[in-house]
Amino acid sequence: MSATVERPRSSPSPRPGRRPRARWQPPERPVWEEPPTRAGLGAKGLILAVCCVAVLGPLWVVIVTSLSPRHVIDSAGGLVLWPEAITFVNYQELLGGGQVSRAMLVSLGVTGVGTVFSMGVSVLAAYGLSRPGSFAHRALLMALLTTMFFSAGLIPTYLLVQTLGLTDSYLALILPSAVSVFNILVLRGFFMNISQELTDSARIDGAGDLRILWTIVLPLSRAVIAVISLFYAVAYWSAWFNAMIYIDDPTKLPLQNVLMQLVQKNSALPTGLSQAVNAGELSALGLQMAMMVLALAPVAVASPFVQRHFKKGMLIGAVKG
Repeated sequence: MSATVERPRSSPSPRPGRRPRARWQPPERPVWEEPPTRAGLGAKGLILAVCCVAVLGPLWVVIVTSLSPRHVIDSAGGLVLWPEAITFVNYQELLGGGQVSRAMLVSLGVTGVGTVFSMGVSVLAAYGLSRPGSFAHRALLMALLTTMFFSAGLIPTYLLVQTLGLTDSYLALILPSAVSVFNILVLRGFFMNISQELTDSARIDGAGDLRILWTIVLPLSRAVIAVISLFYAVAYWSAWFNAMIYIDDPTKLPLQNVLMQLVQKNSALPTGLSQAVNAGELSALGLQMAMMVLALAPVAVASPFVQRHFKKGMLIGAVKG
């Protein structure tokens, strides 16, 4: 008995004049997921170019003016757009001793000491608040959150600093603004994302809280530590309000306050610089631009080294907690 072989059935041919129906249609995608057109790419490039010019243009003008001699600045009628001659005489006069160089040393010292102190307090507070079984955990957390929305005000703060005898001292530039609750919360969120099994195993081996913090938590938190340290360093370096309120001795003023006095209208230059300007050796505008460069240089140099930690440190630290 021979076996019959079934032939595969051919699909019916579509009727003439009608398009075949598609068996599968891709789901509709949002507009932002579509591939960009040439016009869109060109518009994005143009917008980015305009933003770069808007950001880097003023910085270029400041640097070029600070490196230009007086006759170039006078011939340009003010700010210089293209360097015709380069000289470092403005920087030599500013850093050659006097009020500006002393103010820069004050700013460097306050920034270094203040950043270390603020990071120490913030890390200890964040680690304690990240442990659910710590003493008065929720009460302390609520107290910290309250200070983000309510403050005593300027007059009570000044009276407190005056009562503690901190006026006209370098501690007045550090202690009143030593801790940021936002930074503590970011650190706390990052610490809470660390595996609990690591700390539990270390505790079983006999390690205490400080040992766990130093040998386990901090090495795993280098990204957020770098980001928060940069935040504190930039805040201390750029601070001028505390010095304006609490400091009376001009030799203890940081660089930002000296720069503010220098660029203010009708403000007198330091004695040595004023004599050089009156003698026609220096330009007051060139000195102002050079001081701006000195004020921006530390932040501009430190930021690229911490830039790669920003995404991991801020996003992971802000997700939980």
